[in-house]
Amino acid sequence: MTSMSRILKLSLIAASFFFLFFIPAEFIPIANITIEQQRVLAIFLMATLLWVSEAVPAYATSLLILGLLSITVSNTSPYFLREALNPEDMLNYKEILSSLAAPVVVLFLGGFFIAIAATKYKLDINLARVLLKPIGSDYKNVMLGLMGITAFFSMFMSNTATTAMMLTLLTPLLANVDTTDNGVKGVILAVPIAANIGGIGTPIGTPPNAIAFRYLTGEHAITFGEWMLFAIPMAVGLIMIAWVLLRRLYPGNIKELAVKIECTFERSPKAYLVYATTAATVLLWTTSSIHGVNSYTVALLPVIVFSLSGIIDTNDIKKINWDVLWLIAGGIALGYALEKSGLARAIVQTIPFDTMGTFVVLFLMAVVSMVMATFMSNTATANLLMPIAVSVATVLSGLENYGGVSLMVICVALSASMGMSLPISTPPNALAHATGMVASKDFIKTGKFISTIGVVLIFSVITLLGVMGYF
Repeated sequence: MTSMSRILKLSLIAASFFFLFFIPAEFIPIANITIEQQRVLAIFLMATLLWVSEAVPAYATSLLILGLLSITVSNTSPYFLREALNPEDMLNYKEILSSLAAPVVVLFLGGFFIAIAATKYKLDINLARVLLKPIGSDYKNVMLGLMGITAFFSMFMSNTATTAMMLTLLTPLLANVDTTDNGVKGVILAVPIAANIGGIGTPIGTPPNAIAFRYLTGEHAITFGEWMLFAIPMAVGLIMIAWVLLRRLYPGNIKELAVKIECTFERSPKAYLVYATTAATVLLWTTSSIHGVNSYTVALLPVIVFSLSGIIDTNDIKKINWDVLWLIAGGIALGYALEKSGLARAIVQTIPFDTMGTFVVLFLMAVVSMVMATFMSNTATANLLMPIAVSVATVLSGLENYGGVSLMVICVALSASMGMSLPISTPPNALAHATGMVASKDFIKTGKFISTIGVVLIFSVITLLGVMGYF
């Protein structure tokens, strides 16, 4: 993006924000909209435009959201802006700023600590070596093995870091084959596709899951393990479908891929502590319904242990994806504002959802989530859609019989991970595209099938579970 085009985009976005912020309320097609709702709507529009246009980094948009909400609609707004607000409708600035340390942010922080420690002490690459060893060298089996391992790591690590590691492992595998063979494209595309799919398996696998998990509290609460019970089988099914599709779409002449990873498990005290802590954390996450400690508190275990032991030092702290944490925090704050101000419900009430079937609305929300995530960050998609999805779920009277809010937010979150039809759709796609061995048309070619099948499968399974009373 050139500096001039960036300045033009920012100017238009700023103009849109100020226009909506100051326009008389009666010109906004939302019945009885309040000043608080109008200001939140202006911020929501600005965030949407910034996230879609990528005129500034996504995390910068989130920080701007926190600042604007605090300044324009909270109980710490300047007096000249506060005098137009109803004291009862003002947002609490403490709630806005606490988004930076929300339980979901801590959950992701724990995942980042595990990922950094696993890489630092070669736990990840050694697990890959152990898991790949029994697969053999048959091309189709190696592809399936790579996909399975990538998906597994993506459930507990950043799918970006997982993709980078697995693409690195592919380098020696492809050293002695014809890189112009169609089969090479298939095996390279297998890695980002598996990373995107694998992320749906756990609440920390991808940011949309974590955002959805925030809404699964109280009567809608589900545990880490309960999420995995329905999400992992879906991920496995989608991996198998993608494996078959890739071999059909990219038939090649490659028969064998030699798997050679020269690495061994470290045997130092710190390495053993990493192994034990990681295993204990995953075990505690999956059994929270038994011991009663929630997933957010469990996430503090690797943070505390790795910090006290020096496994994660000051330099390692700098490697944490703080931009992702800030991005999630901005989404939480925006969701709080949309919900607390009543704007999300007001928007929903302007759409005639009552004239549509309950499951038609659910399917439409899933499709919208997938389509949006294809063209923008799936985290930004979840940030924008989740508060609206919650409001939609509350006005759909029939949905409550099948899980209500739980059904809606899970379906929307998982569908966001299916947006993978372009190189820009996800960081794993971008990393695969950067190898120079796959083109944009290859992502479109595979994504149009896998994304469509994925959304249909997610909708079908989640709906079936809702009918069976799982949620």
